[in-house]
Amino acid sequence: MDVEGLATIAVDCGLKVHEALGPGLLESVYEAVLAQGLVRRGLAVERQKPVRIRIEGLIIDEGFRADLLVEGKLLIELKSLERLAPVHSKQILTYLRLMNLPLGLLMNFGGATFREGIKRIANNHDFTTPMPFGGGEPPEQRTVRPL
Repeated sequence: MDVEGLATIAVDCGLKVHEALGPGLLESVYEAVLAQGLVRRGLAVERQKPVRIRIEGLIIDEGFRADLLVEGKLLIELKSLERLAPVHSKQILTYLRLMNLPLGLLMNFGGATFREGIKRIANNHDFTTPMPFGGGEPPEQRTVRPL
């Protein structure tokens, strides 16, 4: 399955998690429930995946931990905040660049609605296939846009 198909399933699962649990819980709860929902849909999911960073000859085995990595292609980072800050989108873009991944989803379960808390972040992603959320012209490379 391509990354766009994975993103569509992930957004659907995230919406169901938000509807079932509502805002106010710890990120770890949303992470566990979302991961289980993705696994039930037949997807391979890694939780809290350590990511190695190499820079200027230095290797840091656990430079950061990716909240969820779906099928080795889609990064999902979770938050449980009243409101996202611009730095959160920049964080995901950095993770995507360091992992050499094309697409990530930032899901914030702290808001009143799921729609206000989800962002799609692209890193040199090929938008030749139709986008499942939104439509219109593809965003420029390395962009952040709300769904």
